[in-house]
Amino acid sequence: MARKPMMAGNWKMNNTIAEAVVLAQEISNHYEKEWPEHVDVVVCPPYVDLKPVKTVFDFDKAKVSVAAQNVYWEPAGAFTGEVSVPMLKEIGCTHCIVGHSERRELFGETNEDVNRKVKALVAGGIAPIVCVGESLAVRDAGTTDEYVCAQVRAALAGLDAADMAGAVIAYEPIWAIGTGRTATPEQAEAVCAAIRATLAELFGGEVAEDARVLYGGSMNPGNVEALVVQPDIDGGLVGGASLKAESFVQLIEACL
Repeated sequence: MARKPMMAGNWKMNNTIAEAVVLAQEISNHYEKEWPEHVDVVVCPPYVDLKPVKTVFDFDKAKVSVAAQNVYWEPAGAFTGEVSVPMLKEIGCTHCIVGHSERRELFGETNEDVNRKVKALVAGGIAPIVCVGESLAVRDAGTTDEYVCAQVRAALAGLDAADMAGAVIAYEPIWAIGTGRTATPEQAEAVCAAIRATLAELFGGEVAEDARVLYGGSMNPGNVEALVVQPDIDGGLVGGASLKAESFVQLIEACL
């Protein structure tokens, strides 16, 4: 059975509650009943927008899932500024991004931190969207596959095949995020194929065949079709193009 694509919009630190509600409503206005049959649509707003955005989709009966952009691995406690898995679960989040390159680069998150978050999400019944990717220096050195696959192994350390149900890997070449540069479809496919081969080594061929691997580097309406047609690219984790309903809907429809 072919994998169902996923189109996930990462809003990053954008949109007040009022702006988020407007964007969610615009997406909902374009919603088509055939979407769920062909593609899983996910939006990842900032924490403060999660519940209002979910309320819009629930009210309109639009089957668009809501995901968080980050989480802490402890369920509760003296961790000022953090948000836990049970909090996200109560809101109704189905997924949560972990290990985004901005978290790694700007906030010092390590592979070990990512692994703790993945384990907490899996234990709490929320599917992780695990981000991996290389810098331009790594790509120029010719060690992209080794670097990215080491990130995959580190993020998923200690998990078994059952834990991987619903888990998503997002390949995001750091040099292509927000720069307007995009890996060629062939470059993106090669790394996504290497990621899938790593999943097969870790968890077996069935898990690797079922797991979705997304592309996350400046996907837009101009390049989406060439990317999603690749055999090992199962959709996108999209930044800028998800902040306008029209462009996000174009990406969704490219998966139909």
